[in-house]
Amino acid sequence: MRAGFFQFEPVFGDREQNIDRVVRALANTDADLMVLPELFASGYQFVSHEEVAQLSEQVPHGPTTDALTGLSRRKGMYVVAGVAEKDGERYYNSAFMTGPDGYIGVYRKTHLFFEEKLWFSPGDTGFRAFSTDIGRIGIMICFDWIFPESMRTLALMGAEVVAHPANLVLPHCPSAMPIRCLENRTYAITANRVGREKRKKGAGLRFIGTSQIVGPDGAICARAPETGEALMIADIDPEQARDKSLNPFNDLFEDRRPAMYLTAKPNPPDNNAPSEAEQTSSGKRTS
Repeated sequence: MRAGFFQFEPVFGDREQNIDRVVRALANTDADLMVLPELFASGYQFVSHEEVAQLSEQVPHGPTTDALTGLSRRKGMYVVAGVAEKDGERYYNSAFMTGPDGYIGVYRKTHLFFEEKLWFSPGDTGFRAFSTDIGRIGIMICFDWIFPESMRTLALMGAEVVAHPANLVLPHCPSAMPIRCLENRTYAITANRVGREKRKKGAGLRFIGTSQIVGPDGAICARAPETGEALMIADIDPEQARDKSLNPFNDLFEDRRPAMYLTAKPNPPDNNAPSEAEQTSSGKRTS
């Protein structure tokens, strides 16, 4: 599979220009799977509910899904892209997937970051992994990465490649994703944006770029710089992500013991510890 990302700086509020920039950038690109940033069509830093309502759209059949569905059909390419989604009176930070046969499905962000909680409802789709002709593709969005359960859930659902649209401002994700991939033996494609947005008083947001493709062994297959536009593609082999064997005795998933993880139990008593009476009589009690 030839998989890649397009890192760029969207213009806030100019959906038409942002979509056109993507379509032109990918027009001559030879790839099977392309991942775009979180909220790439709208921009990120909303300042009012009116803006959210104006820049959100239905999925599918909104202008962004229509444009990328057409691109996928023309190019025979799968695309995963972030969008502000409107569903009735609710708004979601979402990512959808299109392919050569049209629209495939949508994922709504599970873990909202910072002021996203002012504008969007928590995602209600659950994590999703889609079977395609090029492999099983899972989706998570930006801040989802910090919760190990996100990547693990997608891996347990059979995802061989995790598409990760992002608008990262914290510095940790580029270093952490190799561990996420290693502990799940799964590929991940993080498509971040670059540039700044300062649409309200106080410190603005600086996006850290550093989009990357990481392999199941934790190796970085491609990494963009912190600044500037970057369209990068790497050859990856989803078959490697299907093998969870670590050695003849250990299998990453077969060795899991979920019953030990899901129930939090207090530590057993330490029979060698002095009793309260002994602590008091010896003068060692401190509380």
